[in-house]
Amino acid sequence: MNWLLVIIGAMAGAPLRYLTDRAVQLRHDSVFPWGTLAVNVTGCLILGLLTGAAASGHASSHLQLLLGTGLCGALTTYSTFSYETLRLTETGAGFYAAANVVASVTAGLGAAFAGVSIAGAVWPG
Repeated sequence: MNWLLVIIGAMAGAPLRYLTDRAVQLRHDSVFPWGTLAVNVTGCLILGLLTGAAASGHASSHLQLLLGTGLCGALTTYSTFSYETLRLTETGAGFYAAANVVASVTAGLGAAFAGVSIAGAVWPG
């Protein structure tokens, strides 16, 4: 049963990742990977909310598998972040590569902390 929840979540997360990445990237005339940044930060926020909800007893293990492992696992992508950062460096866009690393780590951690804080305000433990 658990594996089915992960599959269902991933079936939603993978196309959502692709469509969001394309929609965001089409709106920016830049080599910076805005689409990947957007999906990764969104995934961090969702995981933060889910973590906060679970800590207060408002998210079951099934919901964690569905949304955390399945949806966010397919939505976010560390491998694409790494690849795009490497490509930026290889093409001489070192500033964008460094900005991608700093923005991804800072915004991702910030979104995760924000999600936990929001969940704590909504569902006090």
